[in-house]
Amino acid sequence: MNNETLLKNLRNVPDFPIPGIQFKDVSTLYKDAECLQIMVDELYEKYKDKGITKVVGIESRGFVVGAALAIKLNAGFVMCRKPGKLPAETKKESYMKEYGEDTIEIHTDAISCDDTVLIHDDLLATGGSMKAAYNLVRQFNPKKVYIGFIIELRIEGLHGRDQFDDSVEIETLIRI
Repeated sequence: MNNETLLKNLRNVPDFPIPGIQFKDVSTLYKDAECLQIMVDELYEKYKDKGITKVVGIESRGFVVGAALAIKLNAGFVMCRKPGKLPAETKKESYMKEYGEDTIEIHTDAISCDDTVLIHDDLLATGGSMKAAYNLVRQFNPKKVYIGFIIELRIEGLHGRDQFDDSVEIETLIRI
């Protein structure tokens, strides 16, 4: 937890995307081979004995480590995308963001009831997109669903973890 190399390489961007926001830019972690290896290895250690058969990555930053982790776990990778980006039939889930509503989709044949799923994204702040992804994945009735992040923001006004009840296992690498 809170690996010093990851913390040292995480970029903070003040006033992005709007004034007052301190944006945590994970692109600096992705571009550094050592940081990328640390993230994949640490997440692998958390999930290697959970029987994960599918990793769902939330567009778009959830694709980077999610896909690498799926390879290491010998699991399939499923893209959870914005509307109109997936070419076949999809299931959809809408959610509220700080500045409006958004929707995410997954192909209807992406997950089965025999799967054990890890949903991965880069950052947990308000929890809206992950809660939508969780609700969407639950529609497939998988055996079990886990949730993982690189970063969890635990600051006033952000209660992303509160979106989920205690039965949902949530893991993060960095807590700020």
